[in-house]
Amino acid sequence: MVETEAPRPATNTGPGRLLIAVYLLFAIAATSRAGLQIATRFAEAPVAYLLSALAALVYIVAAVGLARAGHAGRRVALACCSVELVGVVGVGLLSLADPELFPDETVWSGFGSGYGYVPLVLPVLGLLWLWRTRTR
Repeated sequence: MVETEAPRPATNTGPGRLLIAVYLLFAIAATSRAGLQIATRFAEAPVAYLLSALAALVYIVAAVGLARAGHAGRRVALACCSVELVGVVGVGLLSLADPELFPDETVWSGFGSGYGYVPLVLPVLGLLWLWRTRTR
C-alpha cells in the first residue's frame, strides 16, 4: 500500500492568516511612523526614517506575497522575509555598535526593541511558515 502525503496548507490558511494580519499591522504602524517622521523631521535622521519606510514597504509586500499563496507569492514572501531578517539583524547590530549612526530609532533599531522584538521574530516565523507549507 502506498501512502500519499497530506497536501500542505496554502500560505494564506490557518496560522498563515494570523501571520498576514501581523504583517499588515506592522505595515500600518511602520508606514504611519515613517510617514510622520519624514514629513515633520526628515533632516534630523534621514537614514533612520528611510529605513523605517523600507521596513514598511517590506511588510506590505510580504503580506501580499503570503496572501497570494501561489508560486509567485511564495517567492515574493521568501524574498521579503529574508530581506527583513537581514535588515533587522544588520540594523540591530549597527544600532548597538554605533548608536550615532541612527540619531532616532528605526523600526529595526535594537533588533526591533521598540516594537517588542516582533520585527526580529516575524521574519523567522514567516520563513518557518513558508518552509512548513512548501510543496515537495
